[in-house]
Amino acid sequence: MSEYQAITQPGIDPAGYRTAGPLFAAFHGELVPHPWRDPESEHDAYQLFHQRSVAMGWLDERSSAAGDERAAKAPGLWAMNNAGCNAHQAAPEPFAWFQVECSTPAIDRPLPVQPFLRCAEDTVTRIGAAQLSAVQVLLPLQGLDPTSRPRNALVPSLETCDWFGERDPQAQTSVTISINSGRNPALPDVAKQLTSRLDHLEQEVFLHSGSESASEDITLPPPFADEFWNGPPVHSLTLRGDLAEWSCDAVGWLAATIADCAAHLGVRTPLLVSVVRG
Repeated sequence: MSEYQAITQPGIDPAGYRTAGPLFAAFHGELVPHPWRDPESEHDAYQLFHQRSVAMGWLDERSSAAGDERAAKAPGLWAMNNAGCNAHQAAPEPFAWFQVECSTPAIDRPLPVQPFLRCAEDTVTRIGAAQLSAVQVLLPLQGLDPTSRPRNALVPSLETCDWFGERDPQAQTSVTISINSGRNPALPDVAKQLTSRLDHLEQEVFLHSGSESASEDITLPPPFADEFWNGPPVHSLTLRGDLAEWSCDAVGWLAATIADCAAHLGVRTPLLVSVVRG
């Protein structure tokens, strides 16, 4: 256990200032550790994710500062919480997971799912070669205030969809997406409106081809205990379609877009989004 892991408290925000809530990601598939990597290395998933967050300017370090020092710390996208990686984990368990306390987004910015998943992916790449088959993300919709969004930024991630404009057409990948609101029935109540909103967005990152509501998650089980969110996974919406590319960038963009669309429809409970390749 690293010194970072020794002081983390999962599910607790030590800073005391307002945050959006826990942002959690789980990676499924296969991970082959680099042959040169020491399995007992102190550079574990937590430390590597922490270092990458600092290097990219994404870490909110106010939680670790006291008194007047806190005011001198720049706000970031998230505060550290916990992380883990096990290349020998058997399916359906994830081979890596990451948990942060998400800062409340600015009124013209989406939940930082895209940089969060990129940071997690960079961390895994340091550990080994990954074949990613699915990504799960817990989205803290309770921390979004759609009424504060300016009219030109109702779905802020639309401003960056052109990032995927220049790409190999062969990169397009079929995906199945499960969106689950746990015990809260808010999701099935707005399922038709949500799919309609996604269909009418001016973007080509995700092309929706079909959907269905279900009484339970039919893709992957939650990677955490029911009490961590609003489990068990009772209310689910499944979407099928084509993603511009199979990457954490594209999955992060899509998850943030789903979050804003659902929030505008009145969903205020955490959503577990599972994106499965194929």
